[in-house]
Amino acid sequence: MKRNIGQWLTKRALMNPAREAYVDGNLDVRLTFAELNASSNRIANAFVAAGMEKGDRVALLMMNSSEFVEAFFALAKVGAVVVPLNWRLVPDELEFILKDSGATRLIFGEEFLEAVTELYGRGDATDIQHWLQVVDDEPLAPFAESYREFRNVASDTEPALRAADDDMLYIMYTSGTTGLPKGVVHTHDTSIWGCITIAATTYYREEDRFLSPLPLFHVGALTPITLNVYQGVTSIVMRSFDPVLAWQLVEREKITIGLAVPAMLNFMLQVPNLERFNFSQWRWCLSGAAPVPESLIEACANIGIEVHQIYGLTETCGPACLIDAENALARIGSTGKAFFHTDVKIVDGNGDECPPNTPGEVIVRGDHVMREYWNRPEATAETIVDGWLHTGDVARMDAEGFVYIEDRIKDMIISGGENVYPAEIEKILQTHDGISEAAVIGQPSDTWGESPFAIVVRADDSLSEADVLGFCNGRMARFKQPKGVAFVAEVPRNPSGKILKRILRKQFPGPAPV
Repeated sequence: MKRNIGQWLTKRALMNPAREAYVDGNLDVRLTFAELNASSNRIANAFVAAGMEKGDRVALLMMNSSEFVEAFFALAKVGAVVVPLNWRLVPDELEFILKDSGATRLIFGEEFLEAVTELYGRGDATDIQHWLQVVDDEPLAPFAESYREFRNVASDTEPALRAADDDMLYIMYTSGTTGLPKGVVHTHDTSIWGCITIAATTYYREEDRFLSPLPLFHVGALTPITLNVYQGVTSIVMRSFDPVLAWQLVEREKITIGLAVPAMLNFMLQVPNLERFNFSQWRWCLSGAAPVPESLIEACANIGIEVHQIYGLTETCGPACLIDAENALARIGSTGKAFFHTDVKIVDGNGDECPPNTPGEVIVRGDHVMREYWNRPEATAETIVDGWLHTGDVARMDAEGFVYIEDRIKDMIISGGENVYPAEIEKILQTHDGISEAAVIGQPSDTWGESPFAIVVRADDSLSEADVLGFCNGRMARFKQPKGVAFVAEVPRNPSGKILKRILRKQFPGPAPV
């Protein structure tokens, strides 16, 4: 039997047609599994009629929406490859991803009309030939076609499946340590195994209602939404995160489970008068993308919500380690053991397994690990060795298999659940005429977990912090922009010329400016 993610929606619509599949937390949109599947079939058939071929790449630049979800399953059914775009990126960053992926069609929301118009004006800077706009109130771009009109004239019959198994399903871009994003390729099989792995390890119930506040361009949102279809669980999706609305949804929609990054949970706990909300039915919340502070786990436990720390990566389709309910408080600070269908080891620099409680690099193996980095064979070969994914993260594992994440080999900063790589920021800073050298580190932030901080060697003595911060504005996504700047006479380097970030972290420990 051929395995296709789109078939999951077809099957669930057959088994539970009247059950709620998708609830938009911001709009009055509620779709049953039958309705979601019908819309998905229409857009799939519309694309086929428009000449779409197996393997064509289609980029999605949309806020969380039913259109995003229906398009994802539709494109899976007809064998296209989805390229989710981080809507926080600026046009230069989007242009690179569109060109690198070879996307020829773009579905975009009205919120991004200005950015997309700029991209359209750049001509062959991208390969986009078909522009589809999801529009409510704003005018339709003159170069775009209405997504809904394009969809609604098509049939809702099941399209012929044109992809399965090891065929590509999506390319999800993650920032690269060399300053350029890398496209993580997941197939139908790796995505299916990612979902099955989570299903075998977590504590779902058939009538659960899942709060999803993360953006769908993240694996931390896309994999759970896919899993919810497999499990027959209702997804309550926020177009964008708002802590007060989150509590309102928990009460109104009778949320029982969910996933949120630590920064989101922290914002939710700061909402005044929590006792006005009824959240007694909320059993647990997965939290990851950054280490979960023990104080946050305890604060949630005090109001009756279990926080289960999860450790995973885009490259693993989400799962690596998870703490279970029994140990969430007893082993506070641990991210738990490997998922059911996952192997995790801690190894030293020679690749040998470390003794218990000895720090080393985390490596992960499982059928849910990515197939490759798109068009990056050398990076793929460096990352996947003998079937094991080398994460670049440092952890220790105790004698019972509980993993404790301690640090990162790579210099990645995690700010509000977003991965930020210093090299990408440094590359932009060094295009400023007044900057001779630049290094970027992460500083602890009560709000975001970590925030970027720039250390600069001036080429122009009049250069100010405001000049540097102003230069960054518009050249990179806001979550990547440094929160502060320090000026030094020289940046410390080792004999081979590599910046000594550990020295800079000691010299500028933070906390990050607010």
